[in-house]
Amino acid sequence: MKKPFPLSRVYTLLEPGPVILVSTAHKGRRNVMPMSWHTMIDFDPPLVGCVIGDGSLTFRLLKASRECVINIPTREIAAKALACGSVSGSRTDKFAKFGLTPEKASSVKAPMVKECYASLECRLHDARLAGKYDLFILKVVKAWADPSVKQPRTLHHRGGDNFVVAGKAVKLG
Repeated sequence: MKKPFPLSRVYTLLEPGPVILVSTAHKGRRNVMPMSWHTMIDFDPPLVGCVIGDGSLTFRLLKASRECVINIPTREIAAKALACGSVSGSRTDKFAKFGLTPEKASSVKAPMVKECYASLECRLHDARLAGKYDLFILKVVKAWADPSVKQPRTLHHRGGDNFVVAGKAVKLG
């Protein structure tokens, strides 16, 4: 039998996508932050909605540069990816501190994260809801994936310190 569930924890029921690392750069500054609040908005062209807090360096760099890279880490670098959320990029070079390698992207100035199995170069498509809801709509302009990674063990946030690692892929129906 179902019981009332706290509204403050609804997101733990809906978080389907993997934890990602959003990398940004503008005027010689770069940053990388973990995020799990994102969703596909459209498929052709691919549009991704991302919620990025307005107090963060990533928010400021994305608004100024109008581009970023969505990097998708796997379990193998989970500790490094999540640690990026423990310090401010305003005071720390997170790439250096956590041993992540910035890699030149082909279409945007923001770096890709070499250790991630996939990277999506994005341009800002719509920021009209950024002021009210911290929601950015990003257009993927170039996508990269390591073909040797057949079933990536991505991280999925379940709230607090709880995560699920993607497991065996199945086909249904």
